[in-house]
Amino acid sequence: MNFAVGLKPLLAEARSMESLEKQLICPICLEMFTKPVVILPCQHNLCRKCANDVFQASNPLWQSRGSGAGPSGGRFRCPSCRHEVVLDRHGVYGLQRNLLVENIIDIYKQESARPLHAKAEQQLMCEEHEDERINIYCLRCEAPTCSLCKVFGAHKDCEVAPLPAVYQRQKVGDPQGWGNGHGVGGSPSATPTLLRPQSELSDGIAMLVAGNDRIQAIITQMEEICRTIEENGRRQKQHVGLRFDSLCSILEERKKELLQSIAREQEAKVQRVRGLIRQYGDHLEASSKLVETAIQAMEEPQMAVYLQHSKELLKKITDMSKVSMSSRPEPGYESMDHFSINVDHVAEMLRTIDFQPEALGEDDGDGPTDSSEGVGDEESLEAPEAAEDVGPRQKPLSSPHGQH
Repeated sequence: MNFAVGLKPLLAEARSMESLEKQLICPICLEMFTKPVVILPCQHNLCRKCANDVFQASNPLWQSRGSGAGPSGGRFRCPSCRHEVVLDRHGVYGLQRNLLVENIIDIYKQESARPLHAKAEQQLMCEEHEDERINIYCLRCEAPTCSLCKVFGAHKDCEVAPLPAVYQRQKVGDPQGWGNGHGVGGSPSATPTLLRPQSELSDGIAMLVAGNDRIQAIITQMEEICRTIEENGRRQKQHVGLRFDSLCSILEERKKELLQSIAREQEAKVQRVRGLIRQYGDHLEASSKLVETAIQAMEEPQMAVYLQHSKELLKKITDMSKVSMSSRPEPGYESMDHFSINVDHVAEMLRTIDFQPEALGEDDGDGPTDSSEGVGDEESLEAPEAAEDVGPRQKPLSSPHGQH
């Protein structure tokens, strides 16, 4: 059964009520007019309270009725058309009430308070017989219909039941015994599943509500999972950050030790060479002074004086020439290449750092597996550099000081 004919008046009525409501709105408070409604000289309407508020705002010196002396009358502009409204000494109370609008508001409120299904039942008409209301229910076709359809129309051979009884049965149960198969115009065996002891619509609603509860429980559970994932991710990020900070600390410590080793040998070599420089400098200074003294002796004009000093000078020259100046650094002594290191394999190992498969599902990053992981990484990182440093640290420094 098509109810388009019956629903069209309902839609039209709804649109008419909405249009009527718009005409009953006060332009000041934007609510439906409140009694008593006053009509202005420009034929526009206002709530009396709103009109009084506008009037008082435009005439602050005006005194209300019975308040004593004050200027008589006043004026304000209509909020709808800006027409100037002049009032006498009675103020807005001297304006005429719009009884027609008041009555319309009362009727509108009564009409709006009626249940929607009551309106639908009153106006739902049969599509085939436009003047007939829908008042019975076909149990075989499971559709509402009218009496003429049962007598002359498509449902004349069908079993029917009163529409209120079927409505009551489907909504609240079977108080009148329609579930026993006692329809109208048919046999008990023809009773469809529609009139079962339990309401299908109520059962369907209960099933949907239960399903919604389950879905809400699942959503709540998944939201909790999201929060747990975020918390675990934050904890693991912090844990991984601490592990890498530990590795950086080991690298910095090892770097400091290796640089100190280089600095120690550098200082030792430089001190030795500077000692030789001082030794050769002292010898050069003494030899230069002896040369000056010998030159001055060669210029002595007196033979006795010359012969007296020449013997001593010859002995000093002979002793100076016998001093050994062979102490010097051996070839390659200045090289520091033995302190070079190769970290390519360590860098490659660092690039291959990854999560342990058995630790992927663990929430607690401080477990035994994680601890062993940290120890292994630190040992593997430190061991190659320690092995490379054995050579330079154990190699004795060449000490040619014994050749003086």
